Amino acid sequence: ESAIAFSCLVSAMWLGEFDCVSPEVFHSVFEMRYPTFSKQTQQDAQEFLICVLNDLHEALKNVRAQLYAKGSRGIVSEMSVITQLFEGQLSYGITCLECKTTINRPETFTILSLPIPSMSKCTLQDCLKCFFQQDTLTWNNQIHCSWCGTKQDAVIKATITKAPQIIIFHLKRFECQGKHRKKLSTDIHYPLNNLDLSPYISSLFCKDAEYSLCAVVNHWGVLDGGHYTAFCKRSVTDSWYRFDDAQITEIPISSVQTDTAYLLFY
Repeated sequence: ESAIAFSCLVSAMWLGEFDCVSPEVFHSVFEMRYPTFSKQTQQDAQEFLICVLNDLHEALKNVRAQLYAKGSRGIVSEMSVITQLFEGQLSYGITCLECKTTINRPETFTILSLPIPSMSKCTLQDCLKCFFQQDTLTWNNQIHCSWCGTKQDAVIKATITKAPQIIIFHLKRFECQGKHRKKLSTDIHYPLNNLDLSPYISSLFCKDAEYSLCAVVNHWGVLDGGHYTAFCKRSVTDSWYRFDDAQITEIPISSVQTDTAYLLFY
């Protein structure tokens, strides 16, 4: 039902008969399936996005599975338009510091949650370097090395082995320190064009590593309450628009860079 409601929403937007289109019906259907996202509560845009993508994938995957089953003797495909557009893959290389044996553990993703390394100002590349930096596993985080037969210190480093067509970055502005929670208002500079991800992609798969920004979700307010807006690029004219509830306005390209960015779509 939510996939059908979403398709109706997309159709209504592309028909262009109204100045704005309300996602009321889609939200009502989605709320029935996932009561967490009711209208009476404030929710996280990143968590909502993950839920929507997963729900659409499951619905559309089932259709694809039926089609494949007819011609492939019951083979079920896990592919959907969601995986084709948004799914990437990381490989975590874990190296034992005793015997130097390395094992690789793959992990799929649709959103990369990036740490923010500065309280005042940084760049998206700084966030990416922090995410992909090599970490050392010691003490309680030691690995059990199958070659050594014991627990050993190790280093772990992530690389991208499959770059998605659309990559979504979640900037981790909300952090917990014990019982204290706070929102980071760090001004993060992100490029509108020529975002080069080649330093983080495995050399075996390093192609088409440059991305351009196509949308931004902004969060205004504090940890427990606030307001979301969106900036979206119209690819035909390269024009940018601000979506603030029912108010849609064209904005200059200089306004796309803000210190309220929460989700980046490239």
